[in-house]
Amino acid sequence: MRPLTFAGGAVDRAAALRPRAAELLADPAARVLPLWRGKPLLEDGPGLVWLPASDPLLAGAGEPAVFLGMAEGPRFALDVSHLDGPDGAGAGFLDRAVLEVSPTRRFAELRGAMADLPADDAGDAATAKGVLDWHRTHPRCARCGAPTAQEDGGWRRGCAACGAKHFPRTDPVVIMLVLHGERVLLGRQAAWPEKMYSLLAGFMEPGETIEEAVRRETFEETSVRVGAVGYVCSQPWPFPASLMIGCVGTALSDVLAPDPAEIEDALWADRAEVAASLRGEPARFTAARRGAVARALLEAWVAGEIAAP
Repeated sequence: MRPLTFAGGAVDRAAALRPRAAELLADPAARVLPLWRGKPLLEDGPGLVWLPASDPLLAGAGEPAVFLGMAEGPRFALDVSHLDGPDGAGAGFLDRAVLEVSPTRRFAELRGAMADLPADDAGDAATAKGVLDWHRTHPRCARCGAPTAQEDGGWRRGCAACGAKHFPRTDPVVIMLVLHGERVLLGRQAAWPEKMYSLLAGFMEPGETIEEAVRRETFEETSVRVGAVGYVCSQPWPFPASLMIGCVGTALSDVLAPDPAEIEDALWADRAEVAASLRGEPARFTAARRGAVARALLEAWVAGEIAAP
C-alpha cells in the first residue's frame, strides 16, 4: 500500500522536553502553527505556515501553545479561535468557511486540503488539530467539574480542585474491507455528498477486540455476518480524534438489509466497478475521497494487494 495521509510528520515529539515548553517557546528558532476553529494556517501550494512566536497573529490566545516537538527548532501549535471570522458553512460534512489573513495565506478546513499537503505537513497538522481540539472540548475536570489547566507542554490537563490528571483521547474506529468473492461491501451516510459510498466503519466499544468490532458493526449496519478478519493498516484521523484501524473481512453471505438508523444504503461492487470509480469514470457511486484510509484500502484491493483472510 502507498503511504497513508496523516501517518507520520516532520516533528519529533521529543516528549522528554515537554516540561520545558515555556523555555523552548522563547527560543528564537521556535515556530508556531496557529489553528482557527480547528483549521490550520495554510499558504498557497498548499503548505503549513509556521510563525515566529512573536507574530501579532498569535496574540490574545486563551490558552498556552502546545509543544509538538522538535524540527529544526521547537515546534508548537496554538488555538487562535478567538479571532473574528465567518460562520461555518456546510459543517455537516465539510466546513468551507475560510479566514483570509493575506492574499496567499488562510485558515482552511484540513479535510479539504489533506490530500494536497506534503506528507510531513499533513502528519504535523493532524497532531496539532487533534491535541488542540481536545483542549478546546475538555476545559473541565471529568471527575469534579472544576476548570483544568494545561500541563506537560500541553499533553496533559490537571485539576487543582481534586488532583485528577487528564490526557488527550484517541477513539479507535474499525473500518473494514468486507469481501464476498470478487465483490466489496460499500455503504453511505445520508449526510455525505450525493452518490458517495465508502467502506463500513464504526467505533469500538469497551471490552471488544478489533475482530469483534468488525463483525458487530458490519452486522448492525447491513445484517451481513463476517467470518475471518485480518488487520491491514491504521491511520490517524483528526475529525475529531480517531484512529482508523483498517481491516479486511470475509462475508459469510451477500444478503443486504441496511439499518436506516445506521446507514442510508449499502451495495456490493465488483473490482472493475470500484476501479472505474477510483479513476473518476461514470459509476453507480463515487469512491471515498483522496486521503482517506477507505480509498487507500480500495485502491490496494483493486491492485490485488489485499485478499480475503
